[in-house]
Amino acid sequence: MTLHAALAAAATLVSLAFALSTLDRWIDRRRRHEAAWTAALFMFSIASAALWCGAALGWNEVSFKVFYLFGAILNVPFLALGTVYLLGRPRTGDRWALVVSLLGAFCAGLVVSAPLVAPIEADALPRGAEVFGVGPRIAAAVGSGAAAMVIIGGALVSAWRLLRTGRRSAAGDVPRSPVPPRRLALANLLIAAGTLVLSAGGLLNSVLDEMDAFAVSLVVGIAIIFGGFLLTATPAALTPPQPWYPPGGQREAPPETPTGLSPA
Repeated sequence: MTLHAALAAAATLVSLAFALSTLDRWIDRRRRHEAAWTAALFMFSIASAALWCGAALGWNEVSFKVFYLFGAILNVPFLALGTVYLLGRPRTGDRWALVVSLLGAFCAGLVVSAPLVAPIEADALPRGAEVFGVGPRIAAAVGSGAAAMVIIGGALVSAWRLLRTGRRSAAGDVPRSPVPPRRLALANLLIAAGTLVLSAGGLLNSVLDEMDAFAVSLVVGIAIIFGGFLLTATPAALTPPQPWYPPGGQREAPPETPTGLSPA
């Protein structure tokens, strides 16, 4: 297995684990921002799997369009939608969810129907500027650029609020978290840093091979964001000790311990 195929496989597995974690939280809490993140991360997993397939088996039109659609256009806007839900009001998030969903459906049709203006080489990651016309490239620029700014700006504002006031905004559908404010602030900064890594993946082309550059940015970026997500996890609440009852059902004093003292 080549290096870029191994890195793409790692990005697929990390993003899939991340998606399953957010899915588990959404099933448990039913919060809108976690639903948006779950959708985005499954899209990220699909894009990483397409990169893995292209690197291992050779690129073709199908694998590149799947990678381009889910990796360069759709997943970052849905991550940004999670930020909107997290920091804004539910009604505002619902409106943006409709906008993002409609634009996502339009972009999916645009990429699927877009003709290729140049042949795709099987042994190298194609560039959108070389094989696509204007439409898919504009969709990728807006989807990755504008949405990334929402994520980074939201994470920085949230971290600043936490460090300054010690509490998060109550505007969204998320109740105050039991996680310490400094820990939440660090989590937000990690999310912003990971998003920057993902957005700047193309810059690595000047240092590494193209396929390696994208794979490195995917692995590092998603791992940093996953680390920020894990920092927001709260330990399971401890179950308080229950009073002791005898088999007959009447409450009595608990049995003595070997030392003669009642347990605390």
